[in-house]
Formats: sequence, structure tokens, C-alpha cells
Amino acid sequence: MSAGRWLKRKKRKFYLKIVREKATPEYIARGWSIGMFCGCLIPFGLQLVCSIPAAFLLKGSKIGAVLGTFITNHFTIFFIYPVQCYAGAKLLGMDISYRDVVSKLGRLVKEQSFEALKALQHDASGLVAGFFLGGAIMAFVFTPITYVVVKKMVVAYRAQVEKRRKLREKKMQEPRQAVPPKGSAAADERP
Repeated sequence: MSAGRWLKRKKRKFYLKIVREKATPEYIARGWSIGMFCGCLIPFGLQLVCSIPAAFLLKGSKIGAVLGTFITNHFTIFFIYPVQCYAGAKLLGMDISYRDVVSKLGRLVKEQSFEALKALQHDASGLVAGFFLGGAIMAFVFTPITYVVVKKMVVAYRAQVEKRRKLREKKMQEPRQAVPPKGSAAADERP
């Protein structure tokens, strides 16, 4: 199977997971936006700890709250977190380059040790503050967009399913014309 086909199948499966949940469109969209908010603002690894209780409190889809956090995953954090930290640090007025942010985060990921974390301690307050400010900006931008897009997807899918159901019912109610068997006198009279 080609990578394009595999990706298309995964995308379709993900789409169906969103729109087929048995709940109101608002409930589903609320859960996904909770997940997106936590995925942007909360550090990787703690997102589910925050998104699932928030989904219970705010009465949103638990499935959406879990899957919505996947904006940051093992692959995307290497792109999202440096941009998030850099943007937040710049907004805080820090004099730091994007390359510095990438190298500091890369060192932390590469070494995964207490010493690497200790070495970052001197810059940690700025990077951590930058991370949360950048994350808050992303969360406040993407959360309402997620709500609107998911709600529209669910409503459109359900309208399409309802339209197909009505068409099927209409076809079932139409009287079927009997087709005479081949070679009969009635079949010979047909134009």
C-alpha cells in the first residue's frame, strides 16, 4: 500500500471517528475544542490528565477531548514547541533566537537527563513562560476554530446521512414495474 493511500485511509478513519459519535454536534465540538485547548496549552504528557476531567466538568465529548490533544504528539512537538516557545519568548521581550530555542529544546530531548534540565534552569523561566504564553495564544486561536469546524463537520455529515436515508425510503416506497421475462409476448412488445 502506498503512503498516500495509507494516509488517505487514516484521514477517513479519523473523520468518521469525529462525525459518527452518538451525541449532539455541540457536545462533540465542545469535547474536541477542550482537547485542542489542552493540547496547545498543557505540556505533552499531562494533557489527558487535564482534558478528560475538563470534558466531564464542561460536558463535552470525552473521545473528542482525548483525540483533540493529539495536535501535539511524538511527531508534531518537534515543530510546534519550538515555534510556541519562540513566539512566547519574543512577546515577553526576551532576546532569544529561534535557533537557540531549538538547540535548548533539542538538548533536553536528546539527553533526557536531569543534567540537561539543570542546564536549562538558567533559561527555564524564560522558556517556560514563553512556552505557556505561546501555548495560550495557540489555544485561544485554535480552540474556537476547532469548535466551529467540528460542529459543521458533524452537522454536514448527519444531513448527508439523512438525505441518503430519505432517498432510500423513497425508492422503497416507489412501486416497482415488473419486467417481463425475456422471450415472452410482453417483452416483445416493449420498444
